[in-house]
Amino acid sequence: MRICILGAGGLGSVVGGWLAESGVEVALVGRPAQVDAIRARGLEIRGIRGERRVRAPLEAHAHPDEVQGELDALILTVKAKDTGAALAQANALRGRTRVALSLQNTLGKEASLAAWIGRERVIGASTTEAGTLLAPGVVQHVGTAPTAFYFGELEGGASARVAALVAAFEKAGFGARAAPDILHVEWEKLLQISVISGWSVSLLGVMPGGSVAEGLVVREAAEHFVVLAKELLAVYKSLGYAPQDFFAPYSRFRELEAQGFEDAVESTRALGRRMLEQGVVGKPSLHVDLLRGRVTEVEECLGPFLAQAQRASLEIPTARASYRVIRTLEQLLAREGA
Repeated sequence: MRICILGAGGLGSVVGGWLAESGVEVALVGRPAQVDAIRARGLEIRGIRGERRVRAPLEAHAHPDEVQGELDALILTVKAKDTGAALAQANALRGRTRVALSLQNTLGKEASLAAWIGRERVIGASTTEAGTLLAPGVVQHVGTAPTAFYFGELEGGASARVAALVAAFEKAGFGARAAPDILHVEWEKLLQISVISGWSVSLLGVMPGGSVAEGLVVREAAEHFVVLAKELLAVYKSLGYAPQDFFAPYSRFRELEAQGFEDAVESTRALGRRMLEQGVVGKPSLHVDLLRGRVTEVEECLGPFLAQAQRASLEIPTARASYRVIRTLEQLLAREGA
C-alpha cells in the first residue's frame, strides 16, 4: 500500500509514522522545516508507545507535486481552514489517487473531497488519535483509544477498499473498524472533541502546563465538564442519534446520559485518574493551536452544535460561554503576537 498524507502536523505525523513503521509506503507533505528534519534524521515519535525513529519507507515532501507514483489513498490532515488551498495544490495527484479521505474535525470534509476528486472516490473517516509537534521532526503521540479509527462508505455498507484501510491501520497498531453509518460516527466524534476542546480552553485557558487528565480530577472542573457535555449531548440527540460511545472509554456518552449529576462528576474524575495512570496527557489540538497564536477550528468544532441548538430551540448556555471564551482568547492572543 502507498499512502500520501497532506498535512504533516501532529496527527498526520503520528499516523504517517506508525503506518510507515509497519511497512506502508508513506509520503508526508508538510512545512519545509518539518520536511527537512525528517529527511535529515527521520521522524522521531515519542509518547504512549515509547520512542521510535522512523525512516524508510517514510518520505517527506514540501509540496504535493514532489510525490511520485500511484496512491492507494490520500489522507487529508491539514486544518479545516486550509482545506481548499491544500487540495488545490494537490491537483496533480487526483488522477493517481484511488481513494481520498479526511481525518479533520469538521463535518464538511467529505463534501470538499467529493468536489475535488468525485464522490465515488471518497471514503468517510473519523479518528480520536492525537499527536502534538514538539519540534521539526519530533512528534508526541498523546492520545489513542481501543478503537481509534472508523472508515466507511458514504452510502453505507461494506466494501473491499474500506476493509483494506482497516487492515492497514490495524497492522500499524491502531484500533480500526468499518462503520455502517460513518456520518453518525463523525457527529459523535465532533461531540467528543467539542466537549473536550470547549472544556479545556474555558478551564485551563492560557496557563502554562496542565493537561486534560490533570484537570478532570479536580471536582469543580469535572462539574463544568459534565454540564457542558450534557448540553452538547442534548443537541446531538436532537439530530435523531443515540449515543454509541464509538471511541470508548474516552467517549462515555451512554453512561453520561443515564447518570445523575453527582455520579457523572465522580465518573469523570475517575476517568481523569485512569488517563494519568496510562500516561494519556496533553491538550486537544484546538487548545494547542490557541496557545500557539493560531486561528482555531472553533467554528468547525462548536459551530455546528450552536447552529443545531438554535434550530432545535435548545438552551446551551455553558457551550455558548465556552465558545465566547475561545473566540475572545483567540483574538487577544492574535493581537499580542501581531
